[in-house]
Amino acid sequence: MTPHQPQRIRALIDRLAKLSEGEDWAADLNPAQMTALNYLSRANRFSRAPSHVSAYSGSTRGTVSQTLRALERKGLVSERKSETDRRSISFELTDAGEALASAEKEIDRVIADLPEETSAALEAGLENLLRQLLGLRGGKAFGLCRTCRHHRRKEDGGYCELLSVDLKPAETTQICHEHEPAQ
Repeated sequence: MTPHQPQRIRALIDRLAKLSEGEDWAADLNPAQMTALNYLSRANRFSRAPSHVSAYSGSTRGTVSQTLRALERKGLVSERKSETDRRSISFELTDAGEALASAEKEIDRVIADLPEETSAALEAGLENLLRQLLGLRGGKAFGLCRTCRHHRRKEDGGYCELLSVDLKPAETTQICHEHEPAQ
């Protein structure tokens, strides 16, 4: 790798992020709000607390708290108190929030048009970059349930050995804050 490549790659990632964020503003959301909305749309039922949104996004808990309240005022998320611990809360997307989070962006269309081998290499490279950066900072990877060492496949979904719970098929493809990569 030549000396200028790390800066060039970072500049390209930054520019792509800014272009993507521009679409968030067009949807009357700031980038922090869209990040939280996108995370909640992909997180499993065990990973939707404000602290999980904070850890995933790299934002402070105060910022995330304000972000979630703003999304709630806009009718995009709703707060849910835990049935077992009344101090614990999580957030669910409303139908309007789900529609906004699942709306296709221009960058999605461009990525979809990439040749399959280019897309696969890009995904693998970015995942590796993220994993290494999180490792240096002591952050968590937040992987998909089905790739976790605690996940067991079942015909009707899966089973989480860490939490001792059955998982619906859709939950096996969601993000989990308890994720530990399979060996």
